[in-house]
Amino acid sequence: MKFTCNQQTLAKALNTVSKAVSSRTTIPILKGIMIKATDDNHLILTASDLEISIKKEIEADVQEPGAFVVMAKLFSDIVRKLPNEEIMISEDESGTVIIKTSFSEFNVVSFPTDEFPEIGNKEEGSEIISLDSNIFKEMIRKTAFAASIDESKGVLTGILTEIEEDNIKMVSLDGFRLALVKEYMKSAAPNKFIIAAKVMNEISKIISEEEEESDITIALGEKREVINIGNNEIVIRRMEGEFIKYYDILPADNTTHLIVNRDMLLESIERASLLSREGKNNLIKMIIKNDLMTITSRSEEGNVKEEIIVEKTGNDLEIGFNSKFVLDVMKVIDDEQISLHFKSGVSPCVVKPVEGDHYEYLILPVRIPSM
Repeated sequence: MKFTCNQQTLAKALNTVSKAVSSRTTIPILKGIMIKATDDNHLILTASDLEISIKKEIEADVQEPGAFVVMAKLFSDIVRKLPNEEIMISEDESGTVIIKTSFSEFNVVSFPTDEFPEIGNKEEGSEIISLDSNIFKEMIRKTAFAASIDESKGVLTGILTEIEEDNIKMVSLDGFRLALVKEYMKSAAPNKFIIAAKVMNEISKIISEEEEESDITIALGEKREVINIGNNEIVIRRMEGEFIKYYDILPADNTTHLIVNRDMLLESIERASLLSREGKNNLIKMIIKNDLMTITSRSEEGNVKEEIIVEKTGNDLEIGFNSKFVLDVMKVIDDEQISLHFKSGVSPCVVKPVEGDHYEYLILPVRIPSM
């Protein structure tokens, strides 16, 4: 096997496929990347941790086709440190991979390709949908933060994607907050699947790294999804299990409704959280009276009071929150004005757009002492 490739092109490709390399596996081959040189002057780089597999194709000058597996971190570090010029890479009969530039030469051990996991293709009969990659990336950004990080919670560490005839929804929740976003699109048939939030975040990064904006295609199978983004193919194993019936959680009988400037609310809570008691739920208290929201927080170091003018209909209210949970929601919303909906001081707060239904966030309150 022998080929020549541009250093920067190869380094970027390695960075992309390395997102699927397992860092905690006890299976050595899963720490590797398989590089295949084809006789039509292309390199196919593949990595897998059995949950997500990434395949990327780039151009190269291939003198001798072939394939090898090398340790991802070592090989990527070597290529990244080389100068921006053509790299000559070959494998000799003993299985040693030789990496050469004008003034550098590395020799690294390769591993048999037959030990590398088989990357499944799209399943027969898979429904294929196409959507704007930036919309998909934004939907991930606006939901991934609310997925659980506790592996024992199973499907709650994932994002539920629901495809209906005229829209696509993503939903995540961790027991303290819920995130739901919706985009309208045409689909051939309803479908739904759950993918781990950490995997969805890696997909988002790959979309961001693509130089040209384009649609992505998703082949929806029974056990896996195959996502194509430019020259990247991502094979993802569906999470097994039934997602919580989130629509039963969203309250429909709120009695207090506010319209508030998102930036002002975000900045006020950020300032108030400076004095929230770390380790005690980062507590802040909201007092909603007439057209004024007062946000307070105190600790042994001092106390703070912030005031914001709001548009209110319904009852006055006092309620407490973990400031982090509220800030997480505020940071992913782009609207200038948002609406907040409450029922009581012990019922969830629902955050919605002033117009439309593109998102809905639910935040559980915290019982707080007098502040």
